[in-house]
Amino acid sequence: MIRDRRARIVATLGPASREAGKVVQLALAGADVFRVNFSHGTHEAHARTIANVRAAEAAVGRPLAVLADLQGPKIRLGEFADRSVRLKVGQDFRLDVSDEPGDASRVGVPLAEVFSVLRPGSDILLDDGKVRLRVRRNGPGFAETEVLSGETLSNHKGLNLPGHAIPVPALTAKDREDLAFALHQNVDWVALSFVQRASDMAELRQIVQGRAAVLAKIEKPAAIEALDEILDLCDGVMVARGDLGVELNPEDVPVVQKSLVRAARTRGIPVIIATQMLESMIHAPSPTRAEASDVAGAVYEGADAVMLSAETAAGEYPLEAVTIMNRILTRVEQDPRWPELMRAEYPIEDADADALVAAASRAAETASTACIAAFTTTGRTAMRLARERPLQPTLALTPNLHAARMLALVWGVEARVVPQVGDAEELAKLAVDQALAAELARPNQRVIILAGLPMGSPGAANILRIAHAPRR
Repeated sequence: MIRDRRARIVATLGPASREAGKVVQLALAGADVFRVNFSHGTHEAHARTIANVRAAEAAVGRPLAVLADLQGPKIRLGEFADRSVRLKVGQDFRLDVSDEPGDASRVGVPLAEVFSVLRPGSDILLDDGKVRLRVRRNGPGFAETEVLSGETLSNHKGLNLPGHAIPVPALTAKDREDLAFALHQNVDWVALSFVQRASDMAELRQIVQGRAAVLAKIEKPAAIEALDEILDLCDGVMVARGDLGVELNPEDVPVVQKSLVRAARTRGIPVIIATQMLESMIHAPSPTRAEASDVAGAVYEGADAVMLSAETAAGEYPLEAVTIMNRILTRVEQDPRWPELMRAEYPIEDADADALVAAASRAAETASTACIAAFTTTGRTAMRLARERPLQPTLALTPNLHAARMLALVWGVEARVVPQVGDAEELAKLAVDQALAAELARPNQRVIILAGLPMGSPGAANILRIAHAPRR
C-alpha cells in the first residue's frame, strides 16, 4: 500500500482508537506511525495496543512504526478538598510542599525543586496558562503569590515556570519502568518529554543502547537554548507546541517551529509538528479552516510528519481526523510551488556519503526516473537521502524489520524488508523487482540505486547505479 504523498501522519492511540479493527482503519486511512502515550494507561493495555499495531501492519502490507512517548517530569498540583476551587484576581494564593488537600487559599506541589528556582516577581502558569500567579515571597518549600488571572483550579492541573529550568531529571522513576517495558515490546521510537539539556538525551541513549530510535520533544525554552547540543544526540525531534506554547509568547511559537524544522532538516533527522493540529475534531467531524492551514503550513515547511493527539486518542471522530489530514497533505504536495520549497538551501556536509546521496537525488530528477532504491541496514542511508527531499519516492530496502519500521516516520520513504543480497548484480535485480512490485516503477523506467559495499555492513553508501525496469 503506497501513499500518494511524502509527509507522514502520526496518530495517537487511546480509548477511541486502540482496538484492533480501528487501528487497521486508521492505517488504511493514512496513519504511518502510532503513538502510545505513557502518561495514561497501564502496561497491560499498552501491550494490547502495540500488538494491534503489529497486526495492522500485516493487514495493510507496509511497515508501521510504534512511538512510545514517555511522560517525563510533568509538574502537577496536588488535590483540593472539594476537587476544585474558585479564585479571584488579586487574592493571595500559597503553593507549598504539604500533601494536605488544598482550598481557595493554598494547594500542594509535590516537587520541592520547583521552589528552589522561584524568585519574587516570577510568574507561575497553571492549567496550561489559564491561571497565572506572580510570586511575592518564597522560600524552601513554599511560595506566596498573587492571582493575576484565571478563576477555576481543579486537581492535578499542570504547572509551568516560564524562563526557569527546573533541576529535575528528565527520566523519572515511572519513565524508567515505562522505558524498560517499551523496549521489551520492541517499540521503534522512544520520545523523551520535557528535555531541557543535552545530558537528558545522553542518559536516554545510554539506556536504550540502539534498541530503538530516540526522539527529543522540544517543549521547554531551556531546550531551545541548548538545541544544537540536544540535536547531536537525537535520531528525531518533535515540536511539542502544547507546553511550549504555554511558556512562550504566542507570537514566538511559529518562529520557533520554523527554526526547529530548519535545524532538523539540516541535520537530516525527522521532525514532527505536534499539538492542536486538528483540535476541533475532538468533537466535530471536520476541522476549522485555520487548522487545515496550520497542517498545510507544516507540509510547506518540509516537516517529516504531523501528529494527531486527542483527536484520535479520545476524540469522537478519529478516522475522520486521519482521513482529512491525509487529504490536506496530499493536496499540498500537488501544489506546483511545493517542489521548489522542498529544495530549500541547507549546508551539505563535506562527506563522501552525503555527496553520493546528493548525486543520487540529482540523478533522479530526469523524467524517466521512477524512484530511488536505497539499500540500508540501519536506515541511515535512507534518512540521509530524505534530507535531500527528492520528489521521486525513496524505496528503502533492508533486511532489518526494525529499520523498516523506524523509517515509517521519515519523509518520502517507503520501506520494505528484503533478503540480504550478495553482489551488485543481485542488488540491481532486487531493486527493480521491488520497485515494480510496489508499483513505484513501470517497464522501461529508470531506478536509481544507492548502496554500500560490502553488503550488510552498516556504513556509508559508496555505490550509485542506474538500472532499467525490463520491457514487457
